[in-house]
Amino acid sequence: MSLARALTIPFALLLIAASASAQQEVKNPHGALTVSCSSCHGPEGWTPARVTAAFDHSKTAFALSGAHAAVSCRSCHQSLDFKSAPRDCASCHRDVHHGELGADCGRCHTPRNFLDRSTMVRAHQETRFPLNGAHLALSCDQCHRPAAQGQFSFVNRASECVSCHLAAYSATTNPTHQASGFGTNCTQCHSTVAWPSARFNHAGTAFRLTGAHTALACNQCHGDGIYAGKATTCVSCHQGDFNGTTNPSHASLQFSTDCVSCHGTAAWHPAQFTAHDASYFPIYSGTHRGTWSSCATCHTAPSDYSQFTCLSCHGQRETASHHGEVGGYRYDSQACYSCHPRGGGGDR
Repeated sequence: MSLARALTIPFALLLIAASASAQQEVKNPHGALTVSCSSCHGPEGWTPARVTAAFDHSKTAFALSGAHAAVSCRSCHQSLDFKSAPRDCASCHRDVHHGELGADCGRCHTPRNFLDRSTMVRAHQETRFPLNGAHLALSCDQCHRPAAQGQFSFVNRASECVSCHLAAYSATTNPTHQASGFGTNCTQCHSTVAWPSARFNHAGTAFRLTGAHTALACNQCHGDGIYAGKATTCVSCHQGDFNGTTNPSHASLQFSTDCVSCHGTAAWHPAQFTAHDASYFPIYSGTHRGTWSSCATCHTAPSDYSQFTCLSCHGQRETASHHGEVGGYRYDSQACYSCHPRGGGGDR
């Protein structure tokens, strides 16, 4: 343009033309971003930029949800070229699994919270070790200990109980697992609900637990540390009860140590020698049922149970009134038994 012509153009128009030329030379630092500048910038100044409701991130290739909606733009957009921001999880989130679980973080994690346990648990249920009981409340690193690259922490983890519970196995004293030669198959006694609430299925052994035995602690029978090959006879545990019983005196009368002939597992007392009816004299059936309170009712000689008396219950006057026509009648216990061996009035 000639100087003469320039002088004829108003100065204000020159300023407008210069300004327009300057605007055309400004390059957009955000790359191929097509949204209006007013979505983030205001007329009061180019900075600071504030994202307004006019900018909808869901219309981009990466819709914001969960915790992503609350992070600052710079957390993901390291440069002003927004289109170049990576969209894969690993570009922002360090892979603590060292690639063992692949690049699809969505299998276990959600945008709501990177440590969303519900998703992790659901994913774990598809493995060869589904979580249940107390395992559901554990944090991942309680079983999956952090390890260096190449040392598997997640894939191919041992699933046997003892791989995590060896210390508990070794420290247990009631019973002492290691010294007693217990196997490391913890599921025989323990469940995933709690380690202390152990229940051993004794029914699978040579000594099935019934009655009062079911409430005993293991060391009440296995206090000697013997489990496999433990004697199953009653007297092996109840020798003290056998020796201390005085009515009748088991030891002095040389009773059999086969305790089950009189005792049951419900309780040591009361005892019932029901074989008495068939072998000697009916006291649990017939007319004498319920007429005695203890062995000493009839057996008055504590050291000799071959001795007995009928006379403590059957008075002479009453007995004589029933035997007036009986020849050879004597008011004597042996005579009573010789005629009434089954305790009935018509016995002979």
